[in-house]
Amino acid sequence: MSEETVFTKKVDTGYRETDVEVNYNEFKKVVDSRRSVRVFSDELVADSVIENALDDALKAPNSSNLQPWQFFWIKSPEAKKELAKYCFSQNGAKTANHLIVCVAKTGTWKEHCALTIEQMEATGMEVPAVVRSYYTKLAPSAYGMMGPFGIFSPIKWLLYNIVGITKVMIREPVWPSDLKTWAVKSTALACENIMLSVRAQGYDTLPMEGFDAKRVRKMLKLSCTDHPMMVIGVGQRAPEGIYGPQMRFDKARFISKL
Repeated sequence: MSEETVFTKKVDTGYRETDVEVNYNEFKKVVDSRRSVRVFSDELVADSVIENALDDALKAPNSSNLQPWQFFWIKSPEAKKELAKYCFSQNGAKTANHLIVCVAKTGTWKEHCALTIEQMEATGMEVPAVVRSYYTKLAPSAYGMMGPFGIFSPIKWLLYNIVGITKVMIREPVWPSDLKTWAVKSTALACENIMLSVRAQGYDTLPMEGFDAKRVRKMLKLSCTDHPMMVIGVGQRAPEGIYGPQMRFDKARFISKL
């Protein structure tokens, strides 16, 4: 019989949390009114709005709770002007009251595996054996074993596919590009939290994927394991800031029921 893992074993740590009442209609108002605003007004957005949004970003669900992200809050006029230029001088970047650079990080997973165990121990809670095994054995094998520049990735790929012939098997991340995708997926969830949080506080955002990543990387002094994936402009929408009604294709193109 195969050894149980954190995925298959029911773990009861004794922790209990009371559910809270939520209001779908209020949530839907936030979702429906969130728009990509192309021009912001001159109205100042209080720092507390950004602080709330960043706090909400850090609560986003993420892979293995390893939180592979970093957020740069660009506040100074000089830095905002420079960053707006690297965003191809988009009106949304030039008129935003605040800019947030969202970075996916592929070099922190090992440190965060250890930190997870440390924080659990600090609460006085007994760390279940399957949880400790996950962060000390399974996660390092899943996110590691690639070597510098992925030189060991072909061996890892071969191993996974041989084992996968006879059993359900993890397939990635195998290559460094897979690890980047892994970090970007979690960071994207945090980006959505930022935008919904700002809208819930009465302000607006513009998510920008169009920017000179090389220059942004240099501006923020990022390493090769740091991947700037989005710049979010924050402000109050100008009357002319939304270019048209929201358009989505027929949902039948995207939703399948099996």
